[in-house]
Amino acid sequence: MKPPTIFTQSQNLHMYSSFNHLHSMPLRFLQSSLLPPSFPHNNFIDSPKKQDRKLLLCVQDSRTQLLECNNNNNNPKFCRPDYPDQFSCVPISKILRKPIQEEEKVRQEDGDDDLWLVMKDEAQSDVNREPILSNYYFSSILSHNVIETALAHYLSVKLSDSSLPSGTLYELFMSVLSEDQEIIRAVKDDLRAVKERDPACISYVQCFLNFKGFLACQSHRIAHKLWSQDRKVLAFMIQNRVSEVFASDIHPGAKIGRGILLDHATGVVIGETAVIGNNVSILHNVTLGGTGKVSGDRHPKIGDGVLIGAGTCVLGNVRIGEGAKIGAGSVVLRDVPARTTAVGNPAKLIGGKENPVKLDKIPGLTMDHTLHINEWSDYVI
Repeated sequence: MKPPTIFTQSQNLHMYSSFNHLHSMPLRFLQSSLLPPSFPHNNFIDSPKKQDRKLLLCVQDSRTQLLECNNNNNNPKFCRPDYPDQFSCVPISKILRKPIQEEEKVRQEDGDDDLWLVMKDEAQSDVNREPILSNYYFSSILSHNVIETALAHYLSVKLSDSSLPSGTLYELFMSVLSEDQEIIRAVKDDLRAVKERDPACISYVQCFLNFKGFLACQSHRIAHKLWSQDRKVLAFMIQNRVSEVFASDIHPGAKIGRGILLDHATGVVIGETAVIGNNVSILHNVTLGGTGKVSGDRHPKIGDGVLIGAGTCVLGNVRIGEGAKIGAGSVVLRDVPARTTAVGNPAKLIGGKENPVKLDKIPGLTMDHTLHINEWSDYVI
C-alpha cells in the first residue's frame, strides 16, 4: 500500500492561499478539503509587532471564518464569533455589491475619505500602547475597509442578545447603510461634532467605540430608516435594545439632523414627532416629550445650533428657535425665540419676554452653559 503524501507547513499554506477563489463555496466543503483532521489549532498571538503577516484566507460564512496565522508556526485558525475569547470576524454582506474602486471614488467625491483612515491610524496607535486590546481593535476597526461595515458590525455586537444573533443584526444594518449614504454622511458629521465639542473626547476612534450617546444616535438613524419604510416592528425592536443597552429612549419616528452631540446621553427621551435640526447639542436626562395622551404632532421642534442643558424637559409641540439655549434643569412649555436663553421652571427668557438678550454665538457649537449668569442681578452663591 502506498504511504500517504505528507506536505510541509509551507506547502500547506501555499495550497490554502491558492483556494482563495473558492470563498463562495460551502464552508463544509472547504473545511473537509483544506484542513486535515489532525490540523493543529493554536491560540492567536495578538502582539502588535507581529502584524506583518496578514490574512491568508477569509472563508465567507456567518459563523466560522479563517483569521490571521499564528506567527509561531504559521498555522491558520478558524474562530467562531460566538465565543468571547476569539475574534468576531465580520461576514462579507451579500448586499454590498459596489467594487472597492467605486466606493473609494464616492468617498473622495464626498470629501470624507480621510476620516476613516484617521480612525484606523488612531486605532493602531492605541494598539501599540495597549497590546492587550489588539483583538478588540482588529475586529472593531482595523479589519474593516469602510466605516459602514465597522459600524454595522459594532452595533450588531452591542445590540445582540441570545435570541437576536449579531449576524442577523449585521445583515439588517448593512442593508440600511448600503442603500442610504446620507446616514453615513450624518455619522461622520456626528463624529466630528463630538470630537470638536466634547473635551472628554480624545479621538474619533474613542467616540466610535466608547461614547454611548454617539452609538445611540447612529442606532436611531437605522431605526428611523426602517420606520420610514413601514418596517415598524424592526424599528421598535432596535429602539427597545438601544434603551436597554445605552439608556437612551429615542422613538424611531423622531427626525434627527446631522452634527448631533448627545453628551453622556443617559436618560435622554425623545418622542415620536420630535424634530431636531443640525448641530444640536443635548446633555443627559433631557426629555423632548408630550404633555398628555393627545395623538398627532405633539413633540418639540428643535432648531439648528440649539444647546439643551442637563435635566431639561421640553414638553409639547413647541418650537425652540435656531441658536437658542435652554439652561440646565429648565421646564419649557412655550416657544423660545431664536438666539435667546431660557432658564427656570417654568422657563423664562433672560432679559424678559419683551426684550430678551440675543446671543451672538451658536450655543450648540460653543457649549457655553454659563454665559447667561452675568445677566442675573440677584444671582448669589
